[in-house]
This record gives sequence, C-alpha cells and structure tokens, in this order.
Amino acid sequence: MSQGQPPRPAQQPEEQEQPVKYGDVFQVSAGELASKPIAPKDAAAAQAAESIVLGQTQKSGPASVMQSAADENVRRGILSRDHVTEAVSQGGVSISLDELNGQRVVTEAVAGEVVGKYAVTGVEETAAGPPISALDYAHAAKITIGQALESAALSAGNKSVDESDAAAIQAAEIRATRRNQLVPGGVAAHAQSAATHNARTPAEDKKTKLRDVLAGASSKLPDDKAVTKEDAEGVVAAEIRNKADMTTYPGGVPASVVAAASLNQKPTPTMRNSKGHLM
Repeated sequence: MSQGQPPRPAQQPEEQEQPVKYGDVFQVSAGELASKPIAPKDAAAAQAAESIVLGQTQKSGPASVMQSAADENVRRGILSRDHVTEAVSQGGVSISLDELNGQRVVTEAVAGEVVGKYAVTGVEETAAGPPISALDYAHAAKITIGQALESAALSAGNKSVDESDAAAIQAAEIRATRRNQLVPGGVAAHAQSAATHNARTPAEDKKTKLRDVLAGASSKLPDDKAVTKEDAEGVVAAEIRNKADMTTYPGGVPASVVAAASLNQKPTPTMRNSKGHLM
C-alpha cells in the first residue's frame, strides 16, 4: 500500500429532484397526505368534482393548483400521467356548500384534508355531491376533446409540430366546435401556422412544439364536447393521411383522443347529491 496518499472521499449520490407535495402548496396537517406528491389523476378528480358541483373549475382554486403541481411533477419525470396517490384514490375529493353570514361558502377536501375554503355565488344549494375518487374520475365526468388535446401537450409536448399534427388538431377542433371551418386564432390555426414555420426552420430548437400549441386548448375552443369513438376515428384518419408511413405518433394527438374515447365509453355511475337526489 502506498504511503502518504490520503483516502479519496466517497462520492455522494446525485441529489434527486423532489416532487411538489401536498404539504408544499396546501395547509394540510403533517400527516400522510402532506408528504405525498400531487399526481395527475388527483388533479383530474378535483377538476371533475368542481365541474360537477360548481359548474366549472375554479380559477386559482384547489383543482387548478393541483393541476399545476401535477404538471410540474410530470415535467420533472417524477410521476407518470397515469399516477394516482393511494390516499386520494381511497378517500376521494369532496366538496361541501354552507351558508355563512349570507354567503355561500365552498369547502374542498382531499382524502379528508381541507385544501380550500372560499365564497361563491350562483351555486344551487343541492349541488354538493359525494366524494369523487381519482380512479372514478373518468367515469364521473366525460373527457372532452379540449381536455384530450391538453393531454397530448403533456404526453408529446416536446414534439415539433408538423403537417400531420396540424391535420389531426384541425379534425379535433372541427368535431369539438361542430363547424366546418377553422376558428380564427384558434388551436387549429395556431397548429397550421406552427407546421408552416417548422417546415421552413432547420434548427430543431427554433421549432414550435406541441405544448406551445395545445396548452390550455379547452379555453381556446369556443365550443367543446365529450370525445366519442367516431371523433377518435376521424382524428386518427386525419393524421395518417398526412404521414408517409401511415402511422400515428406515440402519445400524440390521435393517441390522446383515442384514450379519451375509450374512457368515455365506460359506464357512468349513479351519483346523488347531499340531499339524496339523483344528479
């Protein structure tokens, strides 16, 4: 053994990127939920609950916060789009409505932990329903074409937009809006502009990506509808007609629309509100 050679310090393992957890964004107790990462299907359940009970997802509400956190966890490669937190799949997302000082107050809970309390107007007293689990989300609320496009922004967001993508997005928009023409300044128009730009741009890092076109697609559609099998077939056909190899891109627009149509074909469970009436 050679003398005078100090031992090398042991290499430290590379620090792993941490997920966004419930305790990072909500004032929840330091229990099981606080330490859990916010998963995409958790956010989907919250969005479904708000849409069913309140008529729409609330801007800057718990569901919106959860969606942003879940998107970040997917972007970091920590969670997959299909991930669900076990506590949420079991405990669900619940919303209650109460009168307080003449105001209608909404309380939202995830797995029994309150994550939001705020006042709203124009909500019927009988709207509050039973907890919606993350696993039951796809059954409780049909996935729309706009939501399927947003899903493609996550699953294939880094893909440069080409003519086949533009054709698929155009077919999706036409079916969502039930119009035989593009919406001026809409998703399909943006996609076609991106495809044209990319065809003239050699540098890959200068090209427009699917995430640039499809982010927030639901809000850019003047009308939207639940995805059907026929919608999926039309979008798939539009893409393959514009590809030399006659195939669809894995995780792209057609794949997301097909997945949404498949989920929408599952039977919807009977739901009752807090007074026991059918919803």
